[in-house]
Amino acid sequence: MPRPTQAKCLHCSQLSVSQAQQLHGESGDDCWNPKRCHRRRSHYRHRIESNAKRRGKRSPSRRQELTVSETDKIAVPVEFPVIGLLYLYREARKDAHLHAVAVTVWRGSDKLAETEPIHCMGMTNGQVKSYLQKVLVTLKERYGITEFESPIRLEPCECPIAPCPLKAK
Repeated sequence: MPRPTQAKCLHCSQLSVSQAQQLHGESGDDCWNPKRCHRRRSHYRHRIESNAKRRGKRSPSRRQELTVSETDKIAVPVEFPVIGLLYLYREARKDAHLHAVAVTVWRGSDKLAETEPIHCMGMTNGQVKSYLQKVLVTLKERYGITEFESPIRLEPCECPIAPCPLKAK
């Protein structure tokens, strides 16, 4: 803890050397000591600047740099579940027909499997549901997937099947 500021020395630092020696020397209160008073007077005169410099060295940005470089990095293994994504190629209209379907299986950011996309032209809703149930049975046997995640709607123009009637237009 720093020493308290001496009021007498603070007042003396504002005087010239000759005035300070006269006031606090042998003819004054005999406080003047040439070994320490010059340094102490300098300290009191420049203490505002010195303290500002010292505070600058302890600024938050500097402290943040030190703490960032000294922090430990902890790797926690994450067990990602296996999920099945269902891609539906259809227009945004409510009455739009389903153009094609595809399924992919993912664990985290690793693609484990995918089905070939199929066109649904000429298929009834029951036939599409039957096909997706067969895909789910296969995925349950291999990966333990019992249902698809929320379906992802894609535009029919993004259909990946090569002989696509929409791309011929």
